[in-house]
Amino acid sequence: MLIGGELDIDPNTILTTSHGRRSIDVLKEYDPENANWDYVANIEGMIPHRYGQDAREIPGSRRILSALREARAPWAIVTSGTRPLVSGWLDLLELAHPEQMVTAEEVEVGKPDPACYSLGRTRLGLSADIPILVIEDSPAGIKSGKAAGCNVLGLTTTHPAKDVQEAGADWIVEDLQSVTFEGWDPKTRRMMLQIDPS
Repeated sequence: MLIGGELDIDPNTILTTSHGRRSIDVLKEYDPENANWDYVANIEGMIPHRYGQDAREIPGSRRILSALREARAPWAIVTSGTRPLVSGWLDLLELAHPEQMVTAEEVEVGKPDPACYSLGRTRLGLSADIPILVIEDSPAGIKSGKAAGCNVLGLTTTHPAKDVQEAGADWIVEDLQSVTFEGWDPKTRRMMLQIDPS
C-alpha cells in the first residue's frame, strides 16, 4: 500500500474510511503535513501503474459507456479521485474518457458535499429542470448526488446493499449489467434507461 505503509498505519484502516472520499480529506486525519494536492496527485497517479493487475471494471460499464458515446449523450465522471488516478484507470482498462470530468482537486469540499455534482451539471450544460442520474458505489457519493438534487442508482460493488440503501439510493443494483441504455433525445435532453433493480 502506497500510503498506509508510509504512515505506519494498517492500510485496511485507511481503506475502510476512504472509499468515496477524497484522499486529501483522509490524509488530513492521518498525516496533515502531506495533505496537499501535489502529494496526493503524485501518490494517486502511481496507483494504476502499481496495482493495475488487480483492476476489474464494473460489469456492464463498457457496454453502457459505448452506448452513451455512440448516441452522443452527455455524461461525465464526478469522482473523489484526482485526475491522474482517474485517467490512469481509464487508460489501463481502455474505457472511454468523458468529455467532462470533475475530480477531487476541483472542489473545495469533497463528497458527501453536493458541490461536485452541481459542477458536473454545469459542465454538461444541463439546467436544473433536467433530471440527472448519478451512478454511485459509496455512501458518501450517494449522499452527495441526492443533496445535489439528482436521482441516484446505487451499486453494491464496494458496499453492502444495506449501506447503499441507508445512504438514500433511489435504485440499487449489483452492477451495471442490470442497466440498459435505451436512447437519448437531444431535443428534450433526456436519456432513457431501463433499470432492473436487485
